[in-house]
Amino acid sequence: MSLPSQPLRVSLIQGNTRWHDAAANRAYYGALVRGLREPGDLVVLPETFTSGFTNEALGNAQTMQGESLAWLRALAGEVGAVLTGSLVVREGDACVNRLVWMRPDGSFDVYDKRHLFRMAGEHTRYAGGTKRLIVELNGWRVCPLVCYDLRFPVWIRNRYDHAAAGRFDYDLVLFVANWPGARRYAWQTLLRARAIENLAYCVGVNRVGTDGNQLHYSGDSAVLDYLGQPLVELGSQEQTVTVTLDPAALAAHRERFPAWMDADAFTLQP
Repeated sequence: MSLPSQPLRVSLIQGNTRWHDAAANRAYYGALVRGLREPGDLVVLPETFTSGFTNEALGNAQTMQGESLAWLRALAGEVGAVLTGSLVVREGDACVNRLVWMRPDGSFDVYDKRHLFRMAGEHTRYAGGTKRLIVELNGWRVCPLVCYDLRFPVWIRNRYDHAAAGRFDYDLVLFVANWPGARRYAWQTLLRARAIENLAYCVGVNRVGTDGNQLHYSGDSAVLDYLGQPLVELGSQEQTVTVTLDPAALAAHRERFPAWMDADAFTLQP
């Protein structure tokens, strides 16, 4: 079974995103990232961290040639870590809620949010993604997702590839979010469930404060182990923290509790 061989350090940036002000958010989140005493191998920002979760998609959309992507590239190189978080991005005539996985060398991958939050009309303003992203970092396989995706376990399911690679889809699943405080119990519960059922570490990074729609966010960012037990849980204030994930503990759990061997096979339809 192929598994990571070295620990992975993950930094959570739980901030109070400025409403509809990309320049202010770049300055604000840049200061929080630079303020880490020792940035992890991976630094995680919230969902739509340059604008907040906005109904005014086109007016707040970035481009892949714009200032925010250039800022992410420069900051990742400066701190020597992968940076990830999502932006409102314009793609032709449509907008997507796009997570960017920016490496220190300037290369990057993207994931467009698959599940659009219809209760806020996101499905009328954004195009949904069709492909899940799996990226590798220091031997770890990571599946980065966005907010409402958390509610859909089939999309997130961590399968074991018997025939080819002899490994799991991922070792760490992470969620960047703007998850309102009114539904914080669901956020906390589903993060635990996704860790337990997928035999993987789970990271959730949410924002704090009140946005321009007068929605309050309670933070509750967390790092959970493969049993759903918290390695760290943040409160409702601006906060940053770095947590180290242990690959040996993950391997031991998968060996002694191989629930993956009894999982149901399935194929996702587009």
